[in-house]
Amino acid sequence: MSKIKHVAARQLIDCKCRPMVEVDIVTDDGYLGRGAAPTGSSVGQFEAAFVRDGNPNEYDGMSVHKAVDTVKNVIAPAIIGMDIADQRGIDTRMIELDGTGNKSRLGGNSIYSVSIACIRARAAAERVPVYHLLSDGPIRTVPIPSFNIVNGGVYGDISLAFNEFLVVPWKAASIYEAVEIGTKCLTALGKVLRRFLKAEPAVGRSYGWAAPSDDPEVVLGLMREMVEEAGFSDKVAYALDCASSEMYDPVAKTYRLKGRQVDAAELIDYVKMLSEKFPLVFVEDLLDENDWDNYPKAAAAITKTLIIGDDLTVTNLERIKRAYETRSIHGFVLKPNQVGTITEALDAHAFAREHGLLSVPSGRAGGVIDDIVMDFSVGLQVPIQKNGAPRSGERIDKLNFLMRACDMNEGCTLRRIDDLVKF
Repeated sequence: MSKIKHVAARQLIDCKCRPMVEVDIVTDDGYLGRGAAPTGSSVGQFEAAFVRDGNPNEYDGMSVHKAVDTVKNVIAPAIIGMDIADQRGIDTRMIELDGTGNKSRLGGNSIYSVSIACIRARAAAERVPVYHLLSDGPIRTVPIPSFNIVNGGVYGDISLAFNEFLVVPWKAASIYEAVEIGTKCLTALGKVLRRFLKAEPAVGRSYGWAAPSDDPEVVLGLMREMVEEAGFSDKVAYALDCASSEMYDPVAKTYRLKGRQVDAAELIDYVKMLSEKFPLVFVEDLLDENDWDNYPKAAAAITKTLIIGDDLTVTNLERIKRAYETRSIHGFVLKPNQVGTITEALDAHAFAREHGLLSVPSGRAGGVIDDIVMDFSVGLQVPIQKNGAPRSGERIDKLNFLMRACDMNEGCTLRRIDDLVKF
């Protein structure tokens, strides 16, 4: 039994050069675990709160010295001496110490960084990868990676409401081929966009290509041209993250689409049309995070793809239960930092698995090297995970993780998702 002996914390930066908390946990027998909390660009209203300093003279108010001090002076004294294998006990103690519904007192960034560091210290003490602690047995598969290669948002005169357009190499023969398909598609899309734009395409906020049009149908058409040019028409499908809360008008209750505001019914009909025209594995955050009235209608009306929640569900067990009970979703995006502890994220996944919902692990836009979400992806044996474009180091690191895990576990193969696709 290893006990927590020392807790350290510091301010570092994420892949978007925004300050983040990093924590070290050292056990009494000398084992080290390290964890850091990433941040997202599209952040749900109901996510665990990140505590920042608000000092305009340092990182435009985004520094995290308060959160670092909280780890050192509040959390550390409460967990030193605890058994490092008691993840639930450690996480529960931090939750009780915080005492709020959204971790706003201590900060989700403080609590989550400690939670990661603890499970990594346990893995170090047991001399196994973290994903072996999360698995029910041998690692038999790694998930299919999906690649966010067109980034929505505002780019010059173009304002694309949908946030992410993803390539899903669902018919790849191996994880190695899946990664190759993703990288070749990104390159091929650059060539397609140069012809379409008659100019050099810009790199988007998440390192994919910047949106070339405000019309999602046009973008998917260009991606289909990309797939044909790259020679993968029989192996690739697509997915969407609408991130509709980002461009929702709560007063008028309308959504931005192709330069105008539409109601939920029109948006649902439009996505239904897309799902019937293009092979879409899933559509994420089709509606606003509070639009509980229309999510069941969308899930019932759209039969050719999976409807999954992210801002709607925020890896929060109670919100996932509500979405399940109202038949609003077929699955959810699993982002442990949204809920703020390893234990709560595992509880959310366990409920989903028991009730036939899909868990889709995902990193965040403000990602980190060696992201714990990859251990969730492999250890929980999920079918599919979300990745960024294969262009930046922390995103390539995630792909290397999958290939390495597959190689290091005898008999491991790429997960098949033929039973999941609805097109």
